[in-house]
Amino acid sequence: MTPQGQAAAARVVDAASIHCAFDAISPYIVNTPIVHSATFSDMANCQVLFKLENLQMTGSFKDRGGLNKLLSLSPAERARGVIAASAGNHAQAVAYHCKRLGISAKIIMPKPSPLVKIRSTQHWGAEVILEGDTFDDAFYFSQQLVAAENRLYLHPFDDPCVIEGQGTMGIEILAHHLCQDLDAILVPVGGGGLIAGLATYIKETRPDIRIIGVEESSCNSMYQSWQAGAVVTLPAAPAIADGIAVRKVSARNLATVQRYVDDMVSVSSDEIANAIMLTMEIEKIVIEGAAAVTVAALLNNRLGPLQDGSGKKVLSILSGGNIDVNLLSRVINRG
Repeated sequence: MTPQGQAAAARVVDAASIHCAFDAISPYIVNTPIVHSATFSDMANCQVLFKLENLQMTGSFKDRGGLNKLLSLSPAERARGVIAASAGNHAQAVAYHCKRLGISAKIIMPKPSPLVKIRSTQHWGAEVILEGDTFDDAFYFSQQLVAAENRLYLHPFDDPCVIEGQGTMGIEILAHHLCQDLDAILVPVGGGGLIAGLATYIKETRPDIRIIGVEESSCNSMYQSWQAGAVVTLPAAPAIADGIAVRKVSARNLATVQRYVDDMVSVSSDEIANAIMLTMEIEKIVIEGAAAVTVAALLNNRLGPLQDGSGKKVLSILSGGNIDVNLLSRVINRG
């Protein structure tokens, strides 16, 4: 293991380290709004709040973890340049903040990545290489380039600095006036970086708040790993929630999920498509499939007693808005 890898393995993520991350990144990220939805509250039989991470500079929560990792690099590491493998949102965050910090960035993306994410990543000055059909294909190719070019690899979810950055969302949530009597938070789950960081901060600060992870049923690798008690690798499968279509979660994040997360639920591609359309139609908010899983869970009564009509307050993380216009068109037509 490299010295960097050894340091990452030894680093402990907790509420204090997440506060340090927040101090570092807060001048450069958006403290995104939290809004109440009367219409969705009626439809879901509970009080529904949305955390609008689609309003970050690059359109998703990935700004947080990507920036925190980049700020942790030494001058020598920055000079080497970085490589990231990503389905799109991590790519855009790394590209944007690398340009701002003067760091050379090379991004490996799967060939089916949404065009909007590819173009945005290129817009911020990163070199984009399309390789393979899945995130795993892109990841393996990125590792070959790391060895060949001596660049630093920035993992999208299996890195303590990234996890801490994503966890900073919890500080904003608990400070918000609408969230003082919060009952639960719904979190989209791919590789587990967001739910690991958020669950760590929330459970170490307000353990009474339930944390519920949501995945697309065709790619629910965290749930299956959670049930098995060990990381389970899934076969590749089509997914409308491309941003969280991760076949193999991080063992580090699985351990945090096992410790802090109260439940994991899944939603279908049709339910996700319907959630995208209704969020746009009712709230005038455009979200991608990965963000819509939390809305789909609400609309399809996946939360048990939280949706018993007693007024439970549930915050749904709308993690990003980088949806491909062709997919959006199909969703609207299908709707």
